[in-house]
Amino acid sequence: MRTATRVSGAPKAWDGAQVRKWLASRLEAARLDQVVADKQGYSAQDDYDKAAAEEWVCAALRIAASKDDQAALADRLKDLLGQEDYPVSGIYDDRRFERYVRANLRKLARMTKTGEGFENTLRFQ
Repeated sequence: MRTATRVSGAPKAWDGAQVRKWLASRLEAARLDQVVADKQGYSAQDDYDKAAAEEWVCAALRIAASKDDQAALADRLKDLLGQEDYPVSGIYDDRRFERYVRANLRKLARMTKTGEGFENTLRFQ
C-alpha cells in the first residue's frame, strides 16, 4: 500500500503541542548552556550571550505559541523582529546579544512558515 508523501516546499501541518514542547526544551537547554558558560568564565562570554538570547526568544514566544495558531506565532515573530532593541540584564555584550536574538527569531520564522524543525527537541542542535 502506498502512503501519501508531502510535496516538497508545502508547509507541514501545524502542531501547536509540538511547538510548545520544542520551545520548552530549547528554554531549558539555553538555561543549562548559560550555567556551563558562566562556570567557564571570560572565554565563554559569547556562549553565554548566545544562550541568553535563545532563552529570551523562547520565553517571549511562549504566550503566542500557547494559542495553537500558526498565524499568531508568525505575527509575534514579525513584531519581535521589528523591535529596535531587546532589553535584558546580565549579559556581556548588548550588540552581540541582539544579533543572536535576531538570528534566533529569523530561524523560528522559517520554522514557523514551513512547520518543520520543531520535532528536534535534542539539547544540542
